[in-house]
Amino acid sequence: MTPRLLALALPLALLAGPAAASEDRKPPYFASINAGDAMMRTGPDRKYPAVWRYRRADLPVKVVETYPSWRRVEDPGGERGWMLQRLLSDTRTAIVTGTELRAMHEAATDRSRILYRARPGVVGRISKCGDGWCRLDVTGREGFIKVDFLWGVSPGERID
Repeated sequence: MTPRLLALALPLALLAGPAAASEDRKPPYFASINAGDAMMRTGPDRKYPAVWRYRRADLPVKVVETYPSWRRVEDPGGERGWMLQRLLSDTRTAIVTGTELRAMHEAATDRSRILYRARPGVVGRISKCGDGWCRLDVTGREGFIKVDFLWGVSPGERID
């Protein structure tokens, strides 16, 4: 079976409404944008100017600081700013990095069958991370991918 290429876009509408990023977690931690239209601002209030407008639900972000109802986040490109807490979710997602197609395997080993090849920039939901691999779900297409090829999970992090 020939590996299939994954589409770049995830559906903007989610079947279940994700919860806002946790109030009690200590940064840094990963979260995701839960809205199809979200603003990043220069400060923790709507009076601060917007510096980025995100139109990609499920994009992973790293929460680096908290303030009541606001989170200072870093996006995959390294940009930092403030977002309303309600625009974020604890749903773990990751974005495929690099410049080459990345293999998604049937099992968490290089010797397993390649199910798909993901393009850089593809965003998916992650689960079952450990030993340098994560299970990535891109719109129902699932496979294991090396953590080194993802932004949105820390090296050595375990997710069950």
